[in-house]
Parts: sequence; C-alpha cells; structure tokens
Amino acid sequence: MGARRPGLELLLVLGVSLGQSAVWAIVSLADSLTRAPLNQQTQTLNPQQSDRALFDLIEQLLSIAFPLVPVLLALHLMGPGVLRRIGLDGRRPRFDLGVGLLLALGIGVPGLGLYFGAVALNLNVNIDTSGIGPQWYAVPVLVLSALRAALQEEVIVVAFLVDRLGAKGWRFGAVLATSALLRGSYHLYQGFGGFVGNAIMGVVLVLVYRRWGRLGPLVVAHFVLDLVSFVGYPLGKALFPSLLP
Repeated sequence: MGARRPGLELLLVLGVSLGQSAVWAIVSLADSLTRAPLNQQTQTLNPQQSDRALFDLIEQLLSIAFPLVPVLLALHLMGPGVLRRIGLDGRRPRFDLGVGLLLALGIGVPGLGLYFGAVALNLNVNIDTSGIGPQWYAVPVLVLSALRAALQEEVIVVAFLVDRLGAKGWRFGAVLATSALLRGSYHLYQGFGGFVGNAIMGVVLVLVYRRWGRLGPLVVAHFVLDLVSFVGYPLGKALFPSLLP
C-alpha cells in the first residue's frame, strides 16, 4: 500500500512535522518584518518552558521526544530493513564520523560568516541558541535537542523525502531542489540569511547522501553543528567575550 501512495505519505508526515514548521516559520518571518528591522530582533531557540525547574525539565524532554514520533513513522513507512538501506545502521562508524566531521567543518565556518553577514545587512534576526539559563540540566537537554534536530531533519527531509519522491518518479534535480527549499523554509523564522544558508546546506547533504547512500554522516554533521551552536558558542562567548560577537 505504501508504495502506491508515496506522495500522500510524504504530505502526511510533513504535515505533522517539518512541513508544519515551515508554515509557522513563514508566519513568524511575516510578523518579524512588520515589527522592526530584523537585526533589532532576537529569536530564542530552546526557550525556557516553565519558571519552575522540575516542570521546565519535564517539558523540555517532552518537546524533544514528541517530534521524534514522525521520524519513527517515516522509518516505519519505508519498510523493513530501512536503517540498513539508508545507512543509519552503525555498520561504518569511522566513515560516518569522519565524513560527518568534515561536513560540519565545511558547512559550519562559512555558515557562521553568512549568519553574521546577514545580521549586519538586516537580513536576519539575532539568534539566542538557549533560553534555558544556568540550570544543571541545561547542557544535557541541549545535547538531546541537537540530536533530536539531527535525526528529525535528516531522516525526514533527506531519506524519507528522497525515497517517497523517487517512488513517484521525480527526477533527482527536482528532488534535490525540493529538499533544499523545504530545509530553508522551516528556518525562515531566522530571516533570509537563515533560509539561504540552510538551503545551501540542504543541497550539500542530499548530494552526499546520494553519493554514498548513508545518512550517518549527515546526522553526525548536523548534530555537531547544532551542538556547537547550542553549547559551544555560548560557552566560548562567556569565556572569551572579546573574541566572539
């Protein structure tokens, strides 16, 4: 049944996950554009959920767990043996780690420059990567949040989307463009720089996935990028405020 309705399956999975996020991101950008210059505004990732630590922790963990349900649904719809087919089976850990780290380096450094340039040109809002504050659970939650984002985005926007659109007979160029535009669109809450940077990242990651048929390097790269953004950059800024903007 799944093979006969790949388009519907894709729309339904996107409707409860990143497609929904794209719609909210467009609304958020429209709101920001009608408020003030973008570079005078801030968007907070991983915001505090409650002013009471226990409930904040519970809600943080729930906000990480529930978005993974559509990921499990996408994997289920792709059928038995899916982890091996998409290269998320851990059979080549050195390859996945090595290529993932190279991807993170190659994407992260230019991406950081693009972000600061876009903010300076009033094309992007400022991004605060954590609103949790100095709670004891902040770092573990941010690590889990980075892992959630890596799994959610790469499984759905790369593996599942490529699989479902391929089953519909789409040409690879159209699949590549769709994946990149989708990835950029749900980052529009950051501004136009966030859209462009993530769309370019989407092109690179789909090409890497097509070349080696493994999602592992993409998940590693995404996890490292988000981990540096969520944990590393704020820590570096606190320790070396004169070196980092």
